[in-house]
Amino acid sequence: MLQENYSRIMEVWITGLENLEETRVYLFTFVLIIYITILTGNFLVISVVATQTHLHSPMYLFLCSLSLSEIIFTTNLIPVLLHELWKDGAAMYLTGCLAQFYVCGSLGATECFIFASMSYDRYVAICNPLHYVSVMNLQFCGELVLCSWMCGFASMLITLILVSQLDFCGPKVIDHFFCDFAPVIELSCSDTNIVKVETFIFSSSVTLFPFVFVIGSYVCIILTILKIPSSTGRSKTFSTCSSHLTVVSTYYGTLISVYVLPSKYFSSKANKILSLIYTIVTPLLNPIIYSIRNREIKKGIQKLFIQA
Repeated sequence: MLQENYSRIMEVWITGLENLEETRVYLFTFVLIIYITILTGNFLVISVVATQTHLHSPMYLFLCSLSLSEIIFTTNLIPVLLHELWKDGAAMYLTGCLAQFYVCGSLGATECFIFASMSYDRYVAICNPLHYVSVMNLQFCGELVLCSWMCGFASMLITLILVSQLDFCGPKVIDHFFCDFAPVIELSCSDTNIVKVETFIFSSSVTLFPFVFVIGSYVCIILTILKIPSSTGRSKTFSTCSSHLTVVSTYYGTLISVYVLPSKYFSSKANKILSLIYTIVTPLLNPIIYSIRNREIKKGIQKLFIQA
């Protein structure tokens, strides 16, 4: 029940990034350029893989899935952020806020599973190359991709149901640039202990376990790389894997910091900065590190433009 003298709120105000009077236009332009770059890079990856038959392989299926996830993820968040930057905040219906929260959380979990699947693909390719074709066939990879998306959205549905059953009676202000879990929960006047425990278990499961799996896979990969007799081949493979591991570690690290570690360790400003890393920086780096630096993708892009 609602507390006395309170009524259920129907609309919230998202503060965004505050105190930016002198830099607002520059930051708006910067974020807009990043958003366009993210969309262009990820759409380019999907187009190249879809049109070039020699790229119809497991690794590129994972890359397409990751690109699609990044497009939806950033489109769910960045246009709202741009509106906040332009208008010094933004109003949003509570239902829309919860929808944004659900999509963001679901895609975040989905990407955790996709990264784990991609690390397994690289593990088999480098550590067990003779069995790669039989193990990582397109059907199995398709099942991994489908499972990643289904598990991400299904698991987040439990959190959404619990959050939507809370009574929201204010204040109406969300001190963030999107409807994240912690600031949304602060709007509730209900007992939030159950949903906090469930969210902690959920966040820990979809970040820590895949992250440990990824680290374990890359440890095996690095040990195998060290056995490569050719220094040139060893250096090239290690460079690629280290780039992948850096991006993945940054993504998982920020998610764990924001959603698993106790909130008392970070201020509201620190949480915003960490959230910017996994909502903007990582989606910007993914198509560059995983795809555009890839020699086959480069050739595919050249063919795509020649055909056009």
